[in-house]
Amino acid sequence: MAAWSERQQQILDGLTERYPVLEAARGAIREAYQVLEDCYSQGHKLLVAGNGGSCADAEHIVGELMKGFARQRKLPEELQDRLRAEGGEDGALLAAKLQGSLPAVALNGHPGLSTAFANDVNADMVYAQQVCGYGRPGDVFLGISTSGNARNVDYAVTVAKAKSMKVVGLSGRDGGKLAKRADVAVIVPEDETYKIQELHLPVYHALCLMLEERFFGG
Repeated sequence: MAAWSERQQQILDGLTERYPVLEAARGAIREAYQVLEDCYSQGHKLLVAGNGGSCADAEHIVGELMKGFARQRKLPEELQDRLRAEGGEDGALLAAKLQGSLPAVALNGHPGLSTAFANDVNADMVYAQQVCGYGRPGDVFLGISTSGNARNVDYAVTVAKAKSMKVVGLSGRDGGKLAKRADVAVIVPEDETYKIQELHLPVYHALCLMLEERFFGG
């Protein structure tokens, strides 16, 4: 476990200064960060899923983790050298332009698989099927559900736990089933769907910023 840095503290403090209502979720946000840090420190990956606006949030999270967010993420020198040796001028261009990543997959981004499984088997189990296929012990499943009761997310949680994965929940209201089943649940203190989603974004931005600071902060 890496030491908590001053910059990470500033990110978390800044979040609750801008959104005082999130002070109630501060401890859970810190715990969720730790689960994700442990995952990445051990070479594992994140699987993310949600519905509607939460589906868009899943894609947004992956976008912040898989490329530079607030920092430049230069590739390790060894990989840059290997790219240049393998690809000549093209390899040098790749070495200069590609960025370090924290492996993350949004499960809604596979329409061929999703529609085939929904048509042939059960639409509510699409995310569960993907967690079954992609998930490995030590990975993390991040389920996003404003009510905490989305059936397809709950099915995915069952598979994740059966595969010895950690589960982080991002929810609102009373947290629903997700809060009860997740290893860590970040429940934002709102009841209306759009207000919950408005608070989810700064929460996951802060998580992504703290992870980027940890792994690419130098």
